[in-house]
Amino acid sequence: MDLRDFYLLAALIACLRLDSAIAQELIYTIREELPENVPIGNIPKDLNISHINAATGTSASLVYRLVSKAGDAPLVKVSSNTGEIFTTSNRIDREKLCAGASYAEENECFFELEVVILPNDFFRLIKIKIIVKDTNDNAPMFPSPVINISIPENTLINSRFPIPSATDPDTGFNGVQHYELLNGQSVFGLDIVETPEGEKWPQLIVQQNLDREQKDTYVMKIKVEDGGTPQKSSTAILQVTVSDVNDNRPVFKESQVEVHIPENAPVGTSVIQLHATDADIGSNAEIRYIFGAQVAPATKRFFALNNTTGLITVQKSLDREETAIHKVTVLASDGSSTPARATVTINVTDVNDNPPNIDLRYIISPINGTVYLSEKDPINTKIALITVSDKDTDVNGKVICFIEREVPFHLKAVYDNQYLLETSSLLDYEGTKEFSFKIVASDSGKPSLNQTALVRVKLEDENDNPPIFSQPVIELSVSENNRRGLYLTTISATDEDSGKNADIVYQLGPNASFFDLDRKTGVLTASRVFDREEQERFIFTVTARDNGTPPLQSQAAVIVTVLDENDNSPKFTHNHFQFFVSENLPKYSTVGVITVTDADAGENKAVTLSILNDNENFVLDPYSGVIKSNVSFDREQQSSYTFDVKAVDGGQPPRSSTAKVTINVMDVNDNSPVVIYPPSNTSFKLVPLSAIPGSVVAEVFAVDIDTGMNAELKYTIVSGNNKGLFRIDPVTGNITLEEKPTPNDIGLHRLVVNISDLGYPKSLHTLVLVFLYVNDTAGNASYIYDLIRRTMETPLDRNIGDSSQPYQNEDYLTIMIAIVAGAMVVIVVIFVTVLVRCRHASRFKAAQRSKQGAEWMSPNQENKQNKKKKRKKRKSPKSSLLNFVTIEESKPDDAVHEPINGTISLPSELEEQSIGRFDWGTAPPSTFKPNSPDLAKHYKSASPQSAFHLKPDTPVSVKKHHVIQELPLDNTFVGGCDTLSKRSSTSSDHFSASECSSQGGFKTKGPLHTRQVPKAVQSHLCAVACGGQASVA
Repeated sequence: MDLRDFYLLAALIACLRLDSAIAQELIYTIREELPENVPIGNIPKDLNISHINAATGTSASLVYRLVSKAGDAPLVKVSSNTGEIFTTSNRIDREKLCAGASYAEENECFFELEVVILPNDFFRLIKIKIIVKDTNDNAPMFPSPVINISIPENTLINSRFPIPSATDPDTGFNGVQHYELLNGQSVFGLDIVETPEGEKWPQLIVQQNLDREQKDTYVMKIKVEDGGTPQKSSTAILQVTVSDVNDNRPVFKESQVEVHIPENAPVGTSVIQLHATDADIGSNAEIRYIFGAQVAPATKRFFALNNTTGLITVQKSLDREETAIHKVTVLASDGSSTPARATVTINVTDVNDNPPNIDLRYIISPINGTVYLSEKDPINTKIALITVSDKDTDVNGKVICFIEREVPFHLKAVYDNQYLLETSSLLDYEGTKEFSFKIVASDSGKPSLNQTALVRVKLEDENDNPPIFSQPVIELSVSENNRRGLYLTTISATDEDSGKNADIVYQLGPNASFFDLDRKTGVLTASRVFDREEQERFIFTVTARDNGTPPLQSQAAVIVTVLDENDNSPKFTHNHFQFFVSENLPKYSTVGVITVTDADAGENKAVTLSILNDNENFVLDPYSGVIKSNVSFDREQQSSYTFDVKAVDGGQPPRSSTAKVTINVMDVNDNSPVVIYPPSNTSFKLVPLSAIPGSVVAEVFAVDIDTGMNAELKYTIVSGNNKGLFRIDPVTGNITLEEKPTPNDIGLHRLVVNISDLGYPKSLHTLVLVFLYVNDTAGNASYIYDLIRRTMETPLDRNIGDSSQPYQNEDYLTIMIAIVAGAMVVIVVIFVTVLVRCRHASRFKAAQRSKQGAEWMSPNQENKQNKKKKRKKRKSPKSSLLNFVTIEESKPDDAVHEPINGTISLPSELEEQSIGRFDWGTAPPSTFKPNSPDLAKHYKSASPQSAFHLKPDTPVSVKKHHVIQELPLDNTFVGGCDTLSKRSSTSSDHFSASECSSQGGFKTKGPLHTRQVPKAVQSHLCAVACGGQASVA
């Protein structure tokens, strides 16, 4: 084997490879002459094809497509959705379909077709073979309607004479099955002889002796029937002529002969020389050779038989591919009734005289011979089914198929002679728009023959390229105050596609209401007047969209910067600036900052400040706007300063504006609270056992001559309430019962009340003693005053009943004796009391005149809600004891009413409870705003002060000695306005203020932020100091 033969064999093996995954075969059997729409088979059911994609698990829609040749009339049709096969209106005629072929019953008549399953993921090529079974649609026919037979008269009884056989295109039982002789006249009978090939030959049997002189002609009918259902038949006239005698027939040397002749044998070539002999002599021995009646007319056209010599020659060019085997029956007759018969089988041998045939059937229908593909079609897209064949046999018929040049297509073998033409790579319209290539089929004969088929493929452009902007970001600048319709720029994009896929339209994105864009040209213009101060920069997108299906688009960002013009004057943040400074602020301190803005930019917004009408009291930085004082502030001399400032920008021409500035001088916390009520540290209030919880049993009232938060006060019980029997309102100073008194609570209770302001940075405070006597009556006031006097010896951090309760739990008999003894000296006590009060009144007036003009204000009350709290017993501090109060004797006539001067040292527990620094960050908003008027000016105090009043040290440091404000020792709950002792005694409204009327009563007002001390109260205090009598409410 040479190298060329080796390559041909390798190519042949490659062509024979089958792809079992996509190539399968089905065989169906049908009857001929079926009507239209008769189901033949179901491809997916018969091949068990699943519609589920094994990779994704999803259901797929399969398409079944019959591969047919252009112009063919299909005998069957395939449902594209279900894969069912049906007959068509074209009649399937077995005899026409297999005409010219000699089909025995065991041979099949069939036709083949191909079906492809799409899409590519499920692609299969199904080769279908449909076997057509015969139906009895043809009647057997004799060669001629009249059959003439000559029989010698000396024919012996039972002699047989052949009758020309009838032919039936049908096969099997539908072919010739039975002959019948009609009107045989008992002279002739009929017999059927079956040949080895299955043919039935009728023979006429002579049943009686013939006598030509009596009768030389017999006319009968012969009937032939097939075996089909229904049975078909035909008749012919059989005419028998009785002839003279020739009793020896010719004999062939060989009755069965087989010869071979090449298909390219020229006309006249001898095939075979037949030879027969006859024992007769003379004319009866003259042999004549003829073709038998069973020889097909086509065979007679290819071969000629010499009637005299018996030589068979070629009279027409042979074609093995048309008929490979010819069977010829030759009769040798000497004129007798029984000729000799010889069968010659002529085998036509193959020569390589046929080039391969390429049958190109398109899966994708071509238009004018050109297949159109989309550039987005995937790899392995099926284009056509190519079937190659060669009429030659053996090596001459082995064909290989290939594409002659490099293209993005390849041939995929699915059967030994069928290929799929499909794409081998992705297609790109922009790279190559059209392909034209040849498919070559070559056989293995010597010399080799080949055939080509031209394939033209054109690509259709798909919209697979979006428009591309020359710049992804387009930056522009335009001055403000422009004209409408101003041209800005032309936006441009390109598209690599063609046709409508490359037609681009432009569209503005959101936030572009100030612009217009021509959809075709991309010209961008201004649709409005720009104002840089409103918007300095516009950022929006422009979309370029092509007209493809679906359309593709891309975007570019457009940034338009608006350039400034000096069209805005400087603008102060306030038309009127107000600043607040403390009255102790040193000279050259910063008192405020003027804030001015200019909506313009650059030099147009550079602002310079100046003061217009100030007497050099303040200095203004022209750039930062900082105002500094050029004077020392004294709120009492001047509480505010007002002047104008001017701002000028740096634009051309410059613009300016003015604003007013007011500097308010604020107060500082330099005054401690002053106790107004109770008027004395030795006065007391009676708390009856019948008093109900929540009722007011006493009150503490103080004022602070500072303003704002410095004048807001807070009341706290810091000692003496260990049983939790009382509660003080931190805002109003009203002392209320927490629970109903019991007999165990009878006696004198001393409460140490801390009054602190909410000043900043340091809170100032004052302590005051409040005595409450719990009993049903207070008949012996002297005894109670004696108890109060004696409690002064008890440290303030202790309760006066902590030791042995000598003052509260006396024996009842002892009390009665004391009452009788007290009655004896009542007149003396009253006289001494009058003298003491007169002396107190004179001292009180002198102290009041020294404080005349001082400013004070009641605390600002916000709307607060008093919530009842559960009674909690407070434990007395155990870590340290308060120092005893130091009494400085002034040796008055009446020691009982001697005032107390002294200082106390509070432990840290009491200091933390009573004197805390006010937290400005968490405090509720006060109505005393920094710009509020100084209300203390309206309340000049004229109240008489105690002659023994001790001024508190200011400021008070933590853990230092604090001062108890000394009040008159007398009980002052009598006088022209004695109802002061009962003020708010039954009211729980901590936000109410009372004033003394001319009748001595009080009018309750609504919630107030300040507590005023009316003149009636001042006169009442004066009356008390002048000599009122003590009484217990």
